Amino acid sequence: MIHLPFTLLVEKRTEEVPRWLPAATSVGSVVLAFVVSGIVLAFIGANPLQVYGFFARATFGSWAAFSDTLVKATPLILVGLACSVAFKMKLWNIGAEGQFYIGAFFASLVVLVPLLPTDGPPWLMIPAMMGMGMLGGALWGFLPGLLKARFQVNEIITTLMLNYVAVLWNNFWIFDRWSDAGFQMTPTFGRNSWLPRLSDYAREYPVFSGLTLHLGVFFGLFAAAAVWWILQRSRWGYEIRLIGDNPQAARYAGISIARNVIWVMMLSGALAGLAGMAEISGVVHRLQERISPGYGFTGIIVAWLAKLHPLGVILVSILFGALIVASREVQPSGIAQMIQGFVLFALISSDVLLRYKIRLVRAAPQPAGHPGEFA
Repeated sequence: MIHLPFTLLVEKRTEEVPRWLPAATSVGSVVLAFVVSGIVLAFIGANPLQVYGFFARATFGSWAAFSDTLVKATPLILVGLACSVAFKMKLWNIGAEGQFYIGAFFASLVVLVPLLPTDGPPWLMIPAMMGMGMLGGALWGFLPGLLKARFQVNEIITTLMLNYVAVLWNNFWIFDRWSDAGFQMTPTFGRNSWLPRLSDYAREYPVFSGLTLHLGVFFGLFAAAAVWWILQRSRWGYEIRLIGDNPQAARYAGISIARNVIWVMMLSGALAGLAGMAEISGVVHRLQERISPGYGFTGIIVAWLAKLHPLGVILVSILFGALIVASREVQPSGIAQMIQGFVLFALISSDVLLRYKIRLVRAAPQPAGHPGEFA
């Protein structure tokens, strides 16, 4: 007869979560995902250490590789921040993908209509595209925000459905009105509408040769600093956090929840729209059918893994940018997607640790034949 020496207790947390625990669960989720992925790789006959070594070299092994990783991380930073702002107020914006596409569309209007002379200087064209991209994303966030604020329409449904509307809207213009000789893309933008790349300065600085990193990465870094200041240092940020934590207390304090819902959704959409502008101006240099490999949806994982902290969003975006680069460098290509899936699963599972305490308690001695014994 074997006595169980410990009893496993799961208790709902009544005290504040330790400050180190959210970060620890995020790091643990990533580590666990790589461990489980390694087991799967070993099971199918691959050497996990060799795969991960090649993964590291392909994404961080040189300045050129790291540059490619940062290029993929740039839209994730902006989309992750967009999701973080909304989630901070318990607004479930699942529409960052659509806001990304509409931001790209509005930014393209500057060049393809054109709203400005096609030979305009870069210092005029690029800020105009930035402003239009943010405007388009903000408008796409305004629609579900208004429906939520005025009629209590579930924002998960509206933002998710608007993703499909945005993609199909773009496709109409790409396939018909702006198609380049019948192809599923628009004509290439003039170079005055391209975000500068480090490789553009390789003639003066040879060390920049082959580096694809573009100015958009600074959009992400500046946006992260701005979002941090808004959430942690501004009165509006206090209102956002209070509504998210206790809407009843916010209402009692005289804070307009409806107004904040609309403004937060617009800010979230504007950040995602800026990501769309950065992608078409800094990477593809045209509007085309598939400008996103799912940035809007990956941004949701980024935001949660970062625990909605702007600095964490930057770090997690670099990790997921590396996974995107690895998906085209590491064979089979599904390995990177598998790791992403395990990260998401581990992240969702680890959320239990933030809601409940798990304790091992030494069991009291029990008489023979007690149901707590196993033969």
